[in-house]
Amino acid sequence: MLEKIQSELQKNHPNQKEFHSAVIELAEDVLNEKEILNKTENEILGDLLRLIEPDRLIRFKVEWYNDQNELEVNRGYRVQFNNILGPYKGGLRFHPSVNESILKFLGFEQIFKNSLTDLPMGGAKGGSDFDPKGKSKEEILRFCQAYMTELIKYIGAQRDIPAGDIGVGSREIGFLYGQYLKIQDQYKGALTGKKPDFGGSHIREEATGYGCVYFIEECFKAHNKILEGKTILVSGSGNVALYAVEKLISKGVKVLTVSDSGGTLYFEDGINEKDIEKLKDLKFIRRERLSSWDSENATFLENKKPWKIKADIALPCATQREILEEDAKDLIDQGIECIAEGANMPLTKDAVSLVLSAKDLLFLPAKACNAGGVAVSSLERSQNATHEKMSREEVDKTLQKIMKTIHKNCIELIEKENNVYPYKQGANLFAFRKVTDSLHSLYG
Repeated sequence: MLEKIQSELQKNHPNQKEFHSAVIELAEDVLNEKEILNKTENEILGDLLRLIEPDRLIRFKVEWYNDQNELEVNRGYRVQFNNILGPYKGGLRFHPSVNESILKFLGFEQIFKNSLTDLPMGGAKGGSDFDPKGKSKEEILRFCQAYMTELIKYIGAQRDIPAGDIGVGSREIGFLYGQYLKIQDQYKGALTGKKPDFGGSHIREEATGYGCVYFIEECFKAHNKILEGKTILVSGSGNVALYAVEKLISKGVKVLTVSDSGGTLYFEDGINEKDIEKLKDLKFIRRERLSSWDSENATFLENKKPWKIKADIALPCATQREILEEDAKDLIDQGIECIAEGANMPLTKDAVSLVLSAKDLLFLPAKACNAGGVAVSSLERSQNATHEKMSREEVDKTLQKIMKTIHKNCIELIEKENNVYPYKQGANLFAFRKVTDSLHSLYG
């Protein structure tokens, strides 16, 4: 049966390895547990063939002028994958690695991630191969305006509500929304991730990182473990990583690392509250590399990943497929207790297989662990629709409830194996059942 799915992928989506891997990982879980889903292999095949083809793939040209008044041309994308549970919802990524395969992989995952939250959201993803690094504020503004001039044809508060992702923070969302207002002249919630002063929600920037920590906390409770006092390795140094570090510190966890593409910053005695504020200034305000860290309480390990350092928990928050099989082996060999995916599917397929074969190791998949960001995006959308605003405390409490709901959903169809819940399997089964049941209810 997997051969049929792979054949279909290669025929209609040739050489898109990232997208293929996301589909096959889900397909393996649902086919292996078809009895739980009360479906035959042929029924599952039909459902998968229905799901792996996006509703539409939009590609457009983005023309803009740099500071030297020279014309630049980039590709823009929006993959509207499935809206069976609600309007399309998913981030925009500005990075030179962006292509159709990566966006299909992320959009496909988004369908199931969003379903786990129990909030009314479909799945989508978008972005551009534009690289904001090294660009002036004015160049980023002009690019965002040009990008939105094309994207606006396909989005709307009841149709498709993009948010931020890698390379798209609150500044870029502001530039995009400003262009939306100029063209549309309607103050509607067509984008999320805005600053609270002009329609955004509190804790939106922090939500993915905070949500990761709340989900880890729920999983530890379910396994009679205590999070306080644990040591943790974090990769990345963007919103997800630094806000996860901030929340972990408040929970009494000793965070040893953050990283970027140049290497790892290692804090032998743990990151403290002053350090996290300095890191935010370094990465969010000055937009510099971790190699420029100027305090003696940390060592910069050039071109090194964090995964050889001894710790209890690993939280990869940088990007997809950052943990290879050899990295997973390093983590297992040094006795890691838990690996939680803060980024979108940061483990390769081989790394996941190795981790799942390890005894007593908690593996928390991205579609559950990092759903906090899109959950608060949905809360922002609701606030925009009603023209009301939740306080920071209200949003944080609601986020904690949503992460508890996600945890409950992840274990609804599974039982413990080797003393741990198989969360990857549980998340895939619940999400697949919910989405496909809805498809059959509407379309037969």
